[in-house]
Amino acid sequence: MDRLLELATGQPPVEVPLLRQELRLVAAANNPDGSPAWLIQDPASNRFFRIDWLDFEILSRWQRGSVEAIVNSVNRETTLRIDENQVLGLAGFLQRHHLFQARSAQSVSGLIDEARRRKKSWLTWLVHHYLFFRIPLIRPQALLARWRRPLAWIYMPATAWLVVVVSLVGMFLAARQWDGFTGTLVEQLTLSGAVSFALALVFSKCIHELGHALTATHYGVRVAHMGIALLVMFPMPYTDTSESWKLSDPRQRMRIAAAGIVAELALAGLATLAWSLAPEGAFRNALFFLATTSWVLTLAVNLSPFMRFDGYFILSDFLDFPNLHERAAALAQTWSRRFFLGWRDPWPEEFPRLKTFALVLFAIVTWIYRLTVFIAIAWVVYYYFFKVLGILLFLVEIIWFIALPIWRELAVWINRRNDIQSSRIMAGTALLGSALLLGLVPWQTSVSGGAWIHALRQTVIYSPIPGKLVSASLPGPVARGASLFRLSSPDIALDAARSQVLADARGAELRGLAGQEDGEAQRAELQFQQQKFNAEVKLYQDELSRLDLTAPFDGKLLDIDDGLSPRAWVHPRQALGVLVDTRSWAADVLVEEAQIARVSVGDRVQLMSLRSGLQTFEGKVAGIDTTKLATLPHPLLDAQNGGPLATLPGDKHVPTQALYRVRVTLNQQPDLASVTLAHAIIHTEAKAWLPTVFERVLAVLVRESGF
Repeated sequence: MDRLLELATGQPPVEVPLLRQELRLVAAANNPDGSPAWLIQDPASNRFFRIDWLDFEILSRWQRGSVEAIVNSVNRETTLRIDENQVLGLAGFLQRHHLFQARSAQSVSGLIDEARRRKKSWLTWLVHHYLFFRIPLIRPQALLARWRRPLAWIYMPATAWLVVVVSLVGMFLAARQWDGFTGTLVEQLTLSGAVSFALALVFSKCIHELGHALTATHYGVRVAHMGIALLVMFPMPYTDTSESWKLSDPRQRMRIAAAGIVAELALAGLATLAWSLAPEGAFRNALFFLATTSWVLTLAVNLSPFMRFDGYFILSDFLDFPNLHERAAALAQTWSRRFFLGWRDPWPEEFPRLKTFALVLFAIVTWIYRLTVFIAIAWVVYYYFFKVLGILLFLVEIIWFIALPIWRELAVWINRRNDIQSSRIMAGTALLGSALLLGLVPWQTSVSGGAWIHALRQTVIYSPIPGKLVSASLPGPVARGASLFRLSSPDIALDAARSQVLADARGAELRGLAGQEDGEAQRAELQFQQQKFNAEVKLYQDELSRLDLTAPFDGKLLDIDDGLSPRAWVHPRQALGVLVDTRSWAADVLVEEAQIARVSVGDRVQLMSLRSGLQTFEGKVAGIDTTKLATLPHPLLDAQNGGPLATLPGDKHVPTQALYRVRVTLNQQPDLASVTLAHAIIHTEAKAWLPTVFERVLAVLVRESGF
């Protein structure tokens, strides 16, 4: 290469370096403009380099030996017209990627020095790979080639249509059992359910990777190896199909990339149909796990084009745009410098304006998506490991993958600060100042939260003891003391009758002893027993009287149990109905922990009913609880019942976040018939956004600083 540089400085022509003999040149899909393209395969590094027609013509004459001979041959034998600089440019590209033979001690020494520079320290390797690294386990090419013909029916159109029909039938049958399907999901939100989901995930991912491997083999692509990839220490199978770039048809590459998703969706469709037909039991639950994990994770994760998952390769092959992320990022970087700094840097590649805009937008969305993912991963590793290691890994994740790339770009801006246009500096300063001003302006004047409007006096009617229903009032207004539910207890009535008979018998015996002078001792015993049995009768009658459930106040009887009917048995924990005093109402607002400090007694409250049309109610804060809620005060607030507040899985109505109850008195009593859900806005003292964020961050740091 040094002798090539002599040519550039006017020295006599020299021979070009020899290319490595193991390199392969294969045809690729045409470029978007229709011109032919080729790929240089480097087997040693398993990398592929795309070249155009000009580079191909130069390489096909590389054996001519000298730059001058190559230029003359291309100009004489083709319609192209090139000069020595184009050959030198291609030679520089080949040299940078080490595609020349190292025939001199100086070349070998240069390669060694380059390898040393590229070699990463164990710490750098660990930082790059502790979240994701691969462990090759098998070389499946021989096995895949053996099964290629027997499994050819998988790729027949009839098979695809059959899977589609089966999946649609399964979805239709599952929709008819939707309550059972969702109920199974809630029931399996346990530790054992999580383990089962994990096992189903591993199985579905094995099918996913097998889909990639079989499809690659179907199109003649070698699968180098398969193994386990650890993603945030969670094992997942993977398949190496990097040689699919040998295929010149981008549709074939796209099918290989999409094969895993198609395989998982087919598995989900078959599992959904089998779940709909299978009897209750462990096998049906296993089918449920396969159906849900395959549907959800495949569509939510693998289809994303913003990470290097299947969706990215599908999009790249669909557009026939190799290295989509890198090329779009380079365009977005240049755009940001031109837009924010006023630089006139040349575009890395020239595209039509609309295509450039689309690529820049794609890169910006990718940056935002990856920022969110990296922050989420940092949070996971912080909580996944013990605290000291979690803090260390959190800092590594934030600094290495977020802060460092930003700093590198800012360093370029600082080094070229003299090239920044003054108008852009003024505009940036004004924009930053406006953002700070907006952050410091106290424009947040309210706190919102879920609420429920309820009667100040209401009671749920229960039977004190097990009994049989005799009669029940109809829903509607009732007066104080009115009978709501009348029950009977045959066992207690029988005990009362038996005790009455025994008391009467003792009374008869006492009357028989009347006039006898020597029966004092016997008379005393009979009187004692008579009193005891009379007391039992009174006790049993009192118990029976408790079964006549009356209204403790004037109100309206609501929510009578639909299962009640005459002669039905009722147990003590069964709610029979609700008695509500509709003349006096109040509201409870549930406020998040981060906002509760802004609420004060006397603040004005506006409530908008969620289930009573467009009704609004006014009130004021009367009290604030000092402890967070352990459970929601009413089941209707639970999101699992259609309410506004998310809760943990189960039926205990435990909220997922810390909530505090704010008690509100209403200015006017509304005309309501039952409990009503509402959205509340509490008008508080105005507060700026930026100090609030600072306080939250400081609170988290203080909370997490304890060991």
